[in-house]
Amino acid sequence: MPGMKNVALAAALTAALLGAGCTVGPKYQRPAATVPEAVLPPQWKGEPWKAADPKDAIPRGSWWAIFQDPQLDAYEDQLLKSNQTLAAGRSHLEQARALARVATAAAFPQLSVDPSAQRAGMGSNRPLSGGTTPTSYTQNIFALPFDISYEADLFGRVRRQIEAGNSSLQAAAGDLENTRLVLTSELAADYFSLRELDAETKVVAESVEDQRKALELVRHRHDGGIANGLELAQQASLLDATRTQLELVEQSRAQYEHAIAALVGQPAASFSVAMAPLRDEPPAVPLGVPADLLQRRPDIAYAERQVAYQNAQVGLAHAAFYPRITISSDAGLESRTFTSLIGVPSFIWGMGIDALEPVFQGGRNRANLAASRASYDASVATYRQSVLDGIQQVEDGLSNLKTLSQAAATQAAAVEDSRKELEIANHRYIGGVTTYLDVISAETTLLTNQRLAVQLLGQRLVNTVYLVKALGGGWDARDLENLQVKPQWKQAVQQ
Repeated sequence: MPGMKNVALAAALTAALLGAGCTVGPKYQRPAATVPEAVLPPQWKGEPWKAADPKDAIPRGSWWAIFQDPQLDAYEDQLLKSNQTLAAGRSHLEQARALARVATAAAFPQLSVDPSAQRAGMGSNRPLSGGTTPTSYTQNIFALPFDISYEADLFGRVRRQIEAGNSSLQAAAGDLENTRLVLTSELAADYFSLRELDAETKVVAESVEDQRKALELVRHRHDGGIANGLELAQQASLLDATRTQLELVEQSRAQYEHAIAALVGQPAASFSVAMAPLRDEPPAVPLGVPADLLQRRPDIAYAERQVAYQNAQVGLAHAAFYPRITISSDAGLESRTFTSLIGVPSFIWGMGIDALEPVFQGGRNRANLAASRASYDASVATYRQSVLDGIQQVEDGLSNLKTLSQAAATQAAAVEDSRKELEIANHRYIGGVTTYLDVISAETTLLTNQRLAVQLLGQRLVNTVYLVKALGGGWDARDLENLQVKPQWKQAVQQ
């Protein structure tokens, strides 16, 4: 059949054009992490407060396991299953995957069919040239046309679209991982803050009980004429103030409990966390070297994938200067009657090639190329800044932990000193050597030092969480390498 032979010829021409294709525009290369005059340091400046065993590593996928807290593990698992912000991030990733598949559709011929049936009539009064007298008639038109078109990707426009779609997909995956890291670290920080308040609640509650007993002692001494009314009032005032502190600590704890409820996808009104004061010291964290952040931080990976996306956009802007060659062919059946529609006499066909070459565009293509290059430069700057921010956050974490570790050691000594101070003050008061004001002062000092010691432990744990977060939480950017959509032949027969 002549039409089918021409369709085959069009397919052969398409294959030949594909083989001769090239991709215009810059080939992507990962930009340097810093400007030339600022290189990544070979090691961290801050000394670790506690060295980790070199064989240890932050657990991949569940970095919080480094704290060895089963309750925290359970909350993190619940967050991964039920947190709605994370669920939205997963949907955005699937959206990016679908859009990447949309880009691959242009790699295949587009086939459409447009069947139609029409009955039309012409009147005898219609105007005609010449002396022929028109006659009226009525006719049927049945058509079953097929149209096929294909853009020969000679200059890489379609390939650039696919490249941009995959870069966008990988960026979305990096963004999802960063969201996951942010949420899980926020949960861990809130969890340890709540546990610190549990410990503070215990300390203040014990102080309330001790001060209550002290008030009873002073009251007995007052009733026996040994203590005066001022001493009784001083102890009562201190007890009331300490009870107020206890209520404020409990109020702060409730806020963290509500925050944890929202993170794990539970209504705050029906969610509660049992009391469990802090006891364990922060774990050692394997640091690696600054260059590791390029592979370990999902936000940096996201920024780098954005650079790749913008590079593809530059390529698309370059391709706009070159012809868009489209090969098209149509074939089908057309007849006056439905019964004769299927048959060789009803066969119709056509084929052609279209080369759209921009000539004068009012500077549009040049402006688009300049805009895409500027966007690329901006994405490189954003990527480099994300690297610098990551290094800063790690150094901040190391500095904070070193200072807090030293402060915790001196504060532990301060607690012991204040215990001795209170013991001596009580003995001196009972012996009549000094006034009760010294006892009040010693009680206040002890409570303050005890609370500060507990707060320092909580801060050390929270800062350890943020250090692990700054290091990327055990994630690896190589997970993105295989996350891409490629054209598949089965798409050729899909809608």
